[in-house]
Amino acid sequence: MTQFNKFTLLGAVCAALVSCNEDDSNSKSVNKDIDFSNHSSVPAFVFPMPGFEDMEISSLISSSDVLSQSPSFVFAGQPDGAGFMKDPNSDGYIMINNHEISQSVSRVFLDKTFKPVKGEYIVNSLGGMTRLCSATLATPGIHGFGPVFLTAGESGEESMVHGIDPMGSVGEAGRTDRVLPALGKASMENAVPLPKGVYSGKTIIFIGEDQSYGSSHASAGQLIMYMSNTLGDLQNGKLYALKRNDGNQVEMTMQKGSSYDVNFVEIPNAKNLTGAVINTTVNGLGAIRFSRVEDVDYGKGSKANNREIYFTATGQASSNQPVEGYTMWGRVYHLTMDANDPLKGKLEVVVEGDSTPGTGIINPDNLCVTENFVYIQEDGDSYYTAAQHDSYIWQYNIRTKVNKPWLNMNHKRNDPTWVAAYNQTGETRLGCWEFGAMNDISDLIGVPGTFAVNIHPHTWQKDAFRNADGSGNSTNKEGGQVVIIRNVEQ
Repeated sequence: MTQFNKFTLLGAVCAALVSCNEDDSNSKSVNKDIDFSNHSSVPAFVFPMPGFEDMEISSLISSSDVLSQSPSFVFAGQPDGAGFMKDPNSDGYIMINNHEISQSVSRVFLDKTFKPVKGEYIVNSLGGMTRLCSATLATPGIHGFGPVFLTAGESGEESMVHGIDPMGSVGEAGRTDRVLPALGKASMENAVPLPKGVYSGKTIIFIGEDQSYGSSHASAGQLIMYMSNTLGDLQNGKLYALKRNDGNQVEMTMQKGSSYDVNFVEIPNAKNLTGAVINTTVNGLGAIRFSRVEDVDYGKGSKANNREIYFTATGQASSNQPVEGYTMWGRVYHLTMDANDPLKGKLEVVVEGDSTPGTGIINPDNLCVTENFVYIQEDGDSYYTAAQHDSYIWQYNIRTKVNKPWLNMNHKRNDPTWVAAYNQTGETRLGCWEFGAMNDISDLIGVPGTFAVNIHPHTWQKDAFRNADGSGNSTNKEGGQVVIIRNVEQ
């Protein structure tokens, strides 16, 4: 058996996993065992924006916390992609987290009250090899295969997607043979499989390529699709890139309010190509050149909703000026896939940062799509001089098309005690903290409207956080945090 089907028996316990994959807004069950106290010793680094004050926020885990069953474990900085599942060996839960800067993946065990009690690393920086950004935990119950943690590598065009067993041994943390060549090579941010049955019998995975402009990377950023005609096949499918039917590759020729016919064009023999060759091939095929595709997600609920794909173009600048043809402040795109042919669709811009420079959206990064909303997490550390707010999470209403600031970073720049505790670098510019993954855990824990959000408080740095994964390969000493937010609209 391969590592992707030998855990099928775990499907029942993993079906409740959420990696912003499934939600049920009609659920009325409430799990009385869950304790929403601050399990972390560190206060939450976020607060709600005006109009959303009914949300309740608690801190789940932070880098300075000591877990009862693993007192030497350190929750590393930059927690980005994440997944949650039931623990098949207890009445508790498991949280899997990428730690981008340390190129590692942690596994945290939570008891039945959702309190973290034990932590360990199932991938260290030697096994991760590249920065591990967004991720998706695929399971039989939702996707028809797994469980497998699909985590994308982002350190240049030869990076690859890893397929990690969430129940794997900590003794294999340094393994380098868990990459998936059929999903290609690129500076990747996420690999997101569609639910089983959206296209009968097929495995379809969307991959975001986080690549800047420049002559050294002809294709720039891409929306990539992997497709196999066998459910659960991650080895033998084909790779495609998104292009406009009219062949126009320039991102900024697409305007909000218009719709564009698009199709996915095959990258021949991608499994056996280097990233450099894939790059030039994709450009030669006329694929759209986006400004850094950092995350992808799909609508929840019906199969029709599952074919509604959202992705970000984070944006880029040169000396605080736009780069011709590319978004500077960032965009969110909406792809409607053809119901009968996954290689066809229509593309539109739904959120445009360049029309509101500094006051609107700034460098959208991660996404969490529910049935009715798109939650857009910012990474504002490009430090554009016109930026006027810290990194937000925005709530985009799919029906009304209204986009509102929903969550903000709690920097407390005027509180000397807070600054001394959580800003060792002295950095005060807007956007110096960023968001990682946002995950709907409502069905998993049996409490509607409950989400987990990862935070990168980059200025919080301590020597005690160095070498968190134990590999001896990282000198970074940033801290990180996960918070739980309740009363979230789905």
